[in-house]
Amino acid sequence: MNENTRITDSLSARFDRVREASDLIVIEGILTVEWFDERGRKYHESQQHNMITTVGDNWYVARAAALSGVPAAATGMKLGTGSTAPAKTGAGAALVTYLAGSNKAFDATFPSVAANVVTYKRTYAAGEATSAGTNITECVIVFDTIATDATSAAAATVSRALFSSPAPKAAGDALVATWTHTFTGA
Repeated sequence: MNENTRITDSLSARFDRVREASDLIVIEGILTVEWFDERGRKYHESQQHNMITTVGDNWYVARAAALSGVPAAATGMKLGTGSTAPAKTGAGAALVTYLAGSNKAFDATFPSVAANVVTYKRTYAAGEATSAGTNITECVIVFDTIATDATSAAAATVSRALFSSPAPKAAGDALVATWTHTFTGA
């Protein structure tokens, strides 16, 4: 083999790796949860990164490619009281301990998109998804039937977060969950 060919192949392979790394798309997820008392005063906030599941990654890619047979949109959120760490797949990719009555569609005008950021928002009003003194610890974005008052499977979960600062939600309180999924080239 010619020495010049080996050098060219080696350089080409290195440049291809650099090109591939610069073409990566990254989705960064942030969930902010705010608790408000009966008078509308914010008394607690929790912000954390959220895990976009493998199902969520595949869903975003399939939607970008306009493939058929893919859910058109995420349908809403669900809350829970579980403590399993979020994961791309498996038990941590789904809501672990469902909070009854928390299966809700997104607020009007959500999801929204601006400057490569998808924003999802749900306001749980007074009387919705109360936790009777138990901390609300987890939240998911799903594309299964929101009418189902039960947990969602990992196969229907776009994103999951475990709250960095959990708190209970009393009957008179409101809770607002706002997710952002930011798409960037790396």
